[in-house]
Amino acid sequence: MKIEVLTLFPEMFEALNVGILKKAQQNKLFELNVTNIRDYSLDKHKKVDDTPFGGGAGMVMTPQPLHDAINAVDKDHKCLRIYLSPKGETLSQNLVKELAKEENIMFVCGNYEGIDQRVIDLDIDKELSIGDYVLTGGEMAAMVTINAVSRYIDGVLGNSESTNEESFSDGLLEYPQYTHPQVFEGLEVPEVLLSGNHQNIAKWRHEEQIKITKERRPDLLK
Repeated sequence: MKIEVLTLFPEMFEALNVGILKKAQQNKLFELNVTNIRDYSLDKHKKVDDTPFGGGAGMVMTPQPLHDAINAVDKDHKCLRIYLSPKGETLSQNLVKELAKEENIMFVCGNYEGIDQRVIDLDIDKELSIGDYVLTGGEMAAMVTINAVSRYIDGVLGNSESTNEESFSDGLLEYPQYTHPQVFEGLEVPEVLLSGNHQNIAKWRHEEQIKITKERRPDLLK
């Protein structure tokens, strides 16, 4: 998979160059390219924002730099072009899996009060939100989405079962996990996990999933 990011703050994406994601990129399991939108501004001061028509607080990203950046980076429109926006479709595990099937994705990060609507009309395929709240820019939302999607690229996690038994994979939240030592601060690992009886362990885990989901996300049980 090839991932393109358009942003005013490319340095923020250094956060994706650590741990598992760094190793995945080194092993060429996916490619991440970050482009500074300011590089495409025709303004002598590299200005990329202006006051909104009709009045209102804040600034809006002007169309020219963003439009030119999108079409320079993705000249033949091979990418699924995604604009991170509170107005977009909410990211879910099912959507993550669908995005992971794409060969080329572009994430467009807006800032200030957002981007000129004409860029969305001309250049964007999909608007995407990571939740019902507003951030200072789309960069964090893009990083969250890239992190979630990359986990479904073959070889990134090493063990394919890691994505099969986690929260939301079967519509339920994940069961509790335990490791050594067997007793910590007076708290013991549930006896069933030490039994070696895989049928009983699977039953316990499923029951825990239902209990936790009912307590914390009853909406998922519907």
